[in-house]
Amino acid sequence: MITVESIHKQFSGKEILKDLSFSIPDGQITALLGANGAGKTTCLRIITGLIKADAGNVFVEGLDVGKKPLEIRRQLGVVGDREGLYERLTVAEYLSFFASAQGLSGAELQRALNAVREELELENLWQRRTKGFSQGERMKVSLARALVHRPKHLILDEPTRGLDVLAARLLRKTLIRLRSKGVAILFSSHIMAEVAELSDRVLVMAQGAVVDSGTPAELVERSGCKNLEDSFVALAYGAEAGRGVSA
Repeated sequence: MITVESIHKQFSGKEILKDLSFSIPDGQITALLGANGAGKTTCLRIITGLIKADAGNVFVEGLDVGKKPLEIRRQLGVVGDREGLYERLTVAEYLSFFASAQGLSGAELQRALNAVREELELENLWQRRTKGFSQGERMKVSLARALVHRPKHLILDEPTRGLDVLAARLLRKTLIRLRSKGVAILFSSHIMAEVAELSDRVLVMAQGAVVDSGTPAELVERSGCKNLEDSFVALAYGAEAGRGVSA
């Protein structure tokens, strides 16, 4: 369980997050929807401990992110808006480095590497340096890095951006499998079909706060719109904007 309680954050005097609160249950996929500038990436960075909130708290399995950052990072897998690959390393070397940083060693480390290589179909990439990889290949390696230590929680910032069909399918398949194992998953996206297909719950953000939440079907029903995209526009931009969008 991830719990966000009354988070506030400002940059250069501008309030980015305003009393933001929500929770991410185990064994569910939660989508974070919002227009550019709504505060999604800032929110995800606070949860993962990359930046600090000005006020409020984030708890992962009851641990305060602000007080136990190293312990929490062992429980989190993160796929950010940049892959952060080390292009001189092979995939095997890169993943071994990050698994070691998470405390894995010896036989346990080798088992983890073998498992993620098989799960994400990395065999053909395993001994290649990551320089020159396609966007889909880079995503697979980034996802492997996030999963190699078997985290209980997974955070992804627009993970399918720029992916081809096969890479996006593999990612969706992986998320569904992880959900079945009880992993708490939070991802941001602008692709409505993807959100509707994957999400158990959707959080709609506008101006730094959650303005509505529910299953995709619940959001459509409450908004009185035809589909999730129209519902999102109505909720995030206002009822007048929502009525101006056709399916």
